[in-house]
Amino acid sequence: MQWNTYNDALVKRGEILLDFSTLETWNHEVKRMNVGKRGAPYTYPESLITVLATLRLLLHLPYRQLEGVLRGLSQYVDGLTAPDYSTLDRRINRLTLDLDDSLVSPDTPTYIAVDSTGIKVHKSGDWIRTKCNARKGYLKIHIAVNVETGQVVALAVTREHVHDGTLLESLVESSSERVEIMGVIADGAYDSVHNFTVLSERGIEPLLRVRKSAVPWRGGCTARSSALNEQRCGSEAWRQKCGLRWRVESAFSWIKRVFGEYVAAKTFENMAHEILMKVCLYNGFMGMARGLSVRF
Repeated sequence: MQWNTYNDALVKRGEILLDFSTLETWNHEVKRMNVGKRGAPYTYPESLITVLATLRLLLHLPYRQLEGVLRGLSQYVDGLTAPDYSTLDRRINRLTLDLDDSLVSPDTPTYIAVDSTGIKVHKSGDWIRTKCNARKGYLKIHIAVNVETGQVVALAVTREHVHDGTLLESLVESSSERVEIMGVIADGAYDSVHNFTVLSERGIEPLLRVRKSAVPWRGGCTARSSALNEQRCGSEAWRQKCGLRWRVESAFSWIKRVFGEYVAAKTFENMAHEILMKVCLYNGFMGMARGLSVRF
C-alpha cells in the first residue's frame, strides 16, 4: 500500500464535509431541477442536500441541529441560506441514489464475498432493552463485496426474519451487472443445494462453507460435494480463497464504527434509504483509499 496516497485519502474525507462548490452552480442547478416541475419550485439544489446528508451521517446530527449548523455557516458564506429542518428531512429522504455512481469497476473478473449483519432500529442500549423488556427488532443488511476493491457491489435490506441463504441468488444477480464474477465466498448460512446449483449454472465458483454434518452427493449436487471434499481435505487453495471473506466482515465493521449500529429513520423505506446512503459513502471512501476519484 502507498501510505502517502492513503494519508491523502483520509484528509479528503474531511474535505467533503464542507464542500460548498455547489454555490457556484446553485442557480443553474435549481433552474434545471424546476423544468417541468409541478407545484412549489425547488429552492435548494440537489448537490447541497447531498453535502448536508453526508454531514448528518458522519457527525450523527439530528435534522434540527443540521439546520443550526447551516445557519451558522450562512453568516460566512455568501449566497448560502439555511433550509428548515422539515425541508432537510424531506429532501434528504428523497435523494436519488445509485450504487453504481460510487463504484470503481475492475477490468478483470473478481471474487465477491457475501454476508449479512443486523442493524438496530433505535438508539437505546441493551440495558434499557433488558430492564424494560422492550424489543423493537432489527433490520438485516445483506451485501456482496468485491474482494479486490473492498467496495459493496450489491445491497439488500430486509427485516430480521429473512434467512441469509434466500438472498444469495439476488445478490449475485445484482453484482453480475456491475462486475464479472469468478467466485462467491460465503459462510455456512448460505449452504444449500439450490445456491450451489445456481452458482454452478452461471459458471461461478461456489466457495460456500459446507456444514460439518453434510453428506456427499446429497441431492445429486456435484458442486456441493466437491466443496465438501475440498473443505474436509483442507485444500490450501480453497482455504486461501475462503479466507478472503474478511473483506465483507471489514466492510460491516467500518460502516458500524463510522455511522453507528443503528438507523435514525422511522419508516422501513427511509431506513433502507439511510443504509443505502451509508453504503455509497463507504464505497466512496474505499475509492479514495485507492487514490481514485469517486462520485457519491
